[in-house]
Amino acid sequence: MSATIGRPTDYRPEYVQKVAELCSQGATDAELADEFRVSVRTLYSWRNRYPEFLLALKTNKEIADERVERSLYERATGYERDSVKIFLTKDGSVVEAPFREHVPPDSTAMIFWLKNRKPKDWKDKLALTGADGEGPVEISIADRLNRARKE
Repeated sequence: MSATIGRPTDYRPEYVQKVAELCSQGATDAELADEFRVSVRTLYSWRNRYPEFLLALKTNKEIADERVERSLYERATGYERDSVKIFLTKDGSVVEAPFREHVPPDSTAMIFWLKNRKPKDWKDKLALTGADGEGPVEISIADRLNRARKE
């Protein structure tokens, strides 16, 4: 008979379905740990110990990430959606008027997308030039020492 050392696990097989639901809704590891009333360290232990738990967690986090990526892309490029305007007539009745709403592209989303997808072309660049506006900035050790003495 082998003895089990340590506290029994709080893990339950039904947690696989719960972690899948929560991760597909964008839950973080800290939020998952809170939901299961364990530490984040315990959550990591479960990921290492229960392959089905890890698979549900990873797969559904990817689904949530893809949804956010798609939304960011739509914000960057603009999109259309069905909407409804609600009016109140003079006699007090409510009238709903469905229409197709155009949401214009968002420049912040564009910048974020491009800086992350094409960093070589879109990273912020800082160019320093010499006193005459041309060529590189030249700083000698003597210049540094003189400035340091003045401070």
